[in-house]
Amino acid sequence: MPAFRVVLFSIVLAPLVLAQEKPAGTPRDKATARTELNQGVAAYRNARYVEAEDHFRKAIAAEPSLTDAYMFLAATYMEGYVPGSEDPDNIRIGEQAIEQYKIVLFQNPKQTNAIKSLAGLYLQMKRFDDAKTYYFRLLGLEPEDAESYYSVGVIDWTQTFQPRQEERAKLKLKPEEPLKNKEVCERLRATNSTDVAEGIANLSRAITLRPDYDDAMAYLNLMYREKADLECDDPIAREKDLQTADDWVDKTLAVKKVRAEKGKISTPPM
Repeated sequence: MPAFRVVLFSIVLAPLVLAQEKPAGTPRDKATARTELNQGVAAYRNARYVEAEDHFRKAIAAEPSLTDAYMFLAATYMEGYVPGSEDPDNIRIGEQAIEQYKIVLFQNPKQTNAIKSLAGLYLQMKRFDDAKTYYFRLLGLEPEDAESYYSVGVIDWTQTFQPRQEERAKLKLKPEEPLKNKEVCERLRATNSTDVAEGIANLSRAITLRPDYDDAMAYLNLMYREKADLECDDPIAREKDLQTADDWVDKTLAVKKVRAEKGKISTPPM
């Protein structure tokens, strides 16, 4: 499964954009909040994350409606988060980031950077159902976002691959052997069929939106192999799925070859 980093927003690298919501508090509170926010941004950009966290919290205390402070505070926590680690302290850091993103979404339910970041963070934490919820929420706002379709497809494959492999291991099947045990097949169909169909649909949509999306092609190949193993009582359908999977392998390699050749052409001679 490919590594995912939560999106660090364009706001981090672009000139500071102050929150547009109507702020609360006195003019002095607003001025204090913006001073603290600017100082926090400077500390963040210089990797002084403890200092940055303190400034962002002070900005929030002075002006609780300042969305950018919550966004930066979440990004600051993410700098200390290690994707995939089950260490309790690491999980706590992830939960702190989640809390800030959800405050942003309470203030502005259509803040796409917060939605995308929550989806990616939940994916890193292996909270797959939560991740899908936020990817679909993002797609409701940005229906042309190929990466979100791809991410849902990756989650679907992850959720179907493990139970299938566990069942095959119990039956001591070789990789090329079909799954013929009727009881196991029916159990896997009940568990995996919906996710397999969803994964194929979302990966196909990602490729439609981005025809050279080789990562999506690679996972579509894998999803068709998941589908093939569910065709235990239909060898013809199984072979068709495996051929489709092989076709996507070929397409993936062709796209990578074209990209590599373009890279060589665009690289000036030494």
